[in-house]
Amino acid sequence: MPATLHPASTPTHLAAAGSLLLITGGSRGIGAATARLAAQAGWHVVLGYASDAAAAEAVVAELHALGVMAWALQADVADEAAVGRLFSQVDTLCARNALVLRGLANNAGVVDRAQRLDEMSGERLRRMVAVNLLGSLYCAREAVRRMSTRHGGTGGAIVNLSSVAGRLGAPGQYVDYAATKGAIDTFTLGLAREVATEGVRVNAVRPGVIDTEIHASGGQPERAWQLAPQIPMQRPGAADEVAQAVVWLLSPAASYTTGAVLDVTGGR
Repeated sequence: MPATLHPASTPTHLAAAGSLLLITGGSRGIGAATARLAAQAGWHVVLGYASDAAAAEAVVAELHALGVMAWALQADVADEAAVGRLFSQVDTLCARNALVLRGLANNAGVVDRAQRLDEMSGERLRRMVAVNLLGSLYCAREAVRRMSTRHGGTGGAIVNLSSVAGRLGAPGQYVDYAATKGAIDTFTLGLAREVATEGVRVNAVRPGVIDTEIHASGGQPERAWQLAPQIPMQRPGAADEVAQAVVWLLSPAASYTTGAVLDVTGGR
């Protein structure tokens, strides 16, 4: 049977009417940039955030100005119960506003100060795995329960945020962070194959050195530009450049793409 082709006049980058996208870690950086671009593509948006309510609400105000519905909901993705409450709130918003959850951007993540593994505390290691890996697993599980045709859903797309550190290992800096991102790559491939016949696509974006606030949280606010000489393009990336890849993978334009890990690294 021949494949169904989109007519040339169909804007395949636009979300279907009534589509809701949940972005974790949406109050700043790549998450906020993804929210703005997604709104321009017609997505309604829920921003999940851990603690900075003011920053999340500021992004929501920007999204409203773009003509879409948007909400900020607090949740610590490392807490399984909190993730369950977050998705219950999303269910309520969908029911009240005639929306369908069709997208998840698993963006929430943490990094820590540069250390060798033999200097890292157990508390640090547990936090890294809980936020960066378990948080993505919890959120993807809840999304599949709502999107998959096996559960009565109408399909959707999940994009996990990985990191080039997962390929490079980040020795002497944060091998713990790199390990969680390597696991995200493997998780993306496995889940994509698991739900491929259920209307759910799963992909990942693997950013390189991006000029966002996350470096300051690791005690190295100038790190992105300090590493520029190691990048073939001789500069760090911008959050918008990563967001473009995320929004494309969420869109119908990527309808035959699943199990992919897309590098946005400036060649690094």
